[in-house]
Amino acid sequence: MRVVVAGGTGFVGLNIAAAFHGAGHEVVLFDRSAPPPLFTLPIRFEQGDVRDPQAVVRAMSAGTDLLILGAAITAGAERETREPETILSVNLGALPGLMEAARAAGARRIINLSSAAAYGAAASVADVMDEAVACDPQGLYSITKFASERVVARLADLWGLEAVSVRLSAVFGPWERATGVRDTLSPQAQMLDAARNRQPALLARPGLRDWIYAPDVAEAVLALATAPHWTAPVYNVSTGTRWSTLDWGRALAAHMPGFTCRLAEAGETPTIDLHSATDRPPLAVHRLAADIGWNARFGCADSASHLAHWARTLQNEAIA
Repeated sequence: MRVVVAGGTGFVGLNIAAAFHGAGHEVVLFDRSAPPPLFTLPIRFEQGDVRDPQAVVRAMSAGTDLLILGAAITAGAERETREPETILSVNLGALPGLMEAARAAGARRIINLSSAAAYGAAASVADVMDEAVACDPQGLYSITKFASERVVARLADLWGLEAVSVRLSAVFGPWERATGVRDTLSPQAQMLDAARNRQPALLARPGLRDWIYAPDVAEAVLALATAPHWTAPVYNVSTGTRWSTLDWGRALAAHMPGFTCRLAEAGETPTIDLHSATDRPPLAVHRLAADIGWNARFGCADSASHLAHWARTLQNEAIA
């Protein structure tokens, strides 16, 4: 396949690109920012803004088979207050132009990277969130992710395209870095930075969540892209089980000499932002498992080991 990943140089996009490239597909990364210098796979990069019609057309060369919609601003309340128009224009306003250009280039399939944030306040009353739970989005990121699912589905229906949205749980993993479109890095990325800087990671609470490793997300998207058909408009992508940020940090410490991760004691200020004051129930994953046979490979300990190894390898390449 020829695949265009909009927002492709974010860390989720880079993991997806690597998975598709490894499976023998042709990939185009379309984004405002270039990939990091150490991302050396021979993958075409097309620079441009997803809101620029000319740049969008350049990215969608004839023969495109699949468009992956991954461009989004993950905004907190401060940024929502400051630039709501930008958030809405990137997360929602760009979708029709991207899909129309993909359609004109021959694409028949669209995969929209949505988020567990689409469930919004529903997470406070559900024990497990399956795709049938009624969403109650609150912040602009949550609202636009939920709306993107409906916009993509409606345009696909009107234009004769196949489309599916994937609600990603809390993602972390290789290539995560500050790019300006995510207001806060994952706790795991923050802890990896602390370990590199020989600083301890102090947490306000253990932080339970069904974290999902970015290579697992990439494999799920690849499995969907190559599946003969989709039976549902939305799929959760998650491990389906929760582990604590504290346990993950301790697992990382086993591979990073001198690094410690613990709960902050009285009088200490936590150094790791857990993104919210409460824990969230896990996403149900039976729909994706039943339809295409996908399950996450990485859990708490093995994702910590894999990410530590990846970080050391990247550091050695940078030195070389």
